Amino acid sequence: MTGVTADAIPDPSLPDSSLPDSSLPDSNLDEHSPGRPAPTPAATRPRATLVAAGELLRALSAPVRIAIVLQLRDHERCVHELVDALGVTQPLISQHLRVLKSAGVVDGERHGREVVYRLVDEHLSHIVVDAVTHVEEE
Repeated sequence: MTGVTADAIPDPSLPDSSLPDSSLPDSNLDEHSPGRPAPTPAATRPRATLVAAGELLRALSAPVRIAIVLQLRDHERCVHELVDALGVTQPLISQHLRVLKSAGVVDGERHGREVVYRLVDEHLSHIVVDAVTHVEEE
């Protein structure tokens, strides 16, 4: 794994094929296609940052949570507005909002009997919009 820092340790859950084969001679690891220059190492991130990013992406991975983020990117909404917009039950919306809130994706503010939810950060909507756009282009 080129460019990995000491604190960016490989994830043991990855298959062994993701790591260089130590039985190959070192010269095989340094070879590139003819005429292709060796890549410059990409910037590395600490393992804790990569783990946190993975947890954030996992929180965004459910279709209902993606739909919630898309709804909240334009305007804050309460639970019943999300239920009406997405056509799913209130308990299901509330469950997904809890996951998004614990991941730091959304924040809720009580207004009387209702809690109004909003995205914590606009960057999060970009992640979801870019993923949806990518799938729609295929």
